[in-house]
Amino acid sequence: MKKIILYIAASLDGRIAEPDGGLEWLTGFPNPEKTDYGYKDLLVSVDTVIMGGRTYREFLNMDVIWPYPEQMTYVVSRHDWGAKENIRFITDNVIETISELRNKAGKDIWLVGGGELISMLLTTNLIDEMRICYIPIILGRGIPLFPKQAKESAWELTESKPYKSGALMVEYRKKSAQSS
Repeated sequence: MKKIILYIAASLDGRIAEPDGGLEWLTGFPNPEKTDYGYKDLLVSVDTVIMGGRTYREFLNMDVIWPYPEQMTYVVSRHDWGAKENIRFITDNVIETISELRNKAGKDIWLVGGGELISMLLTTNLIDEMRICYIPIILGRGIPLFPKQAKESAWELTESKPYKSGALMVEYRKKSAQSS
């Protein structure tokens, strides 16, 4: 079974985007050493990417080449904008469809975001690992990492890594029922 891995950046106050969904706070964060914060390692370990509709629209607004040409991307949205070469839209039966993707053979699944999708998958116990890179910025407002109250779950710290930029990567694995 594939693992679903949440890999995301968050501000110190737990925000993943500005109120309008913008990521300028993140793209403007100084990174003089060009650290990738584990991004390349993650990309080679996944063959599937899942994201919410607002996150997808943010990518389209950035006017960049699609960053995941090697992965099959699934966008959870109320709207189906039409399948593209490696992009499909999930407009209904979200949990069932993602569970089916998880049960397929292959590499792991990267959960990109956004917050509502993260909350939905946490509530249904579908996230196996969380890799959160905390950026030393307080946004004060914006889209929270967990916008809806997630049900209680136990997580085990598997790694933490501080960077010279001030960012801190923390990695958690969901505790199994036996280890709780």
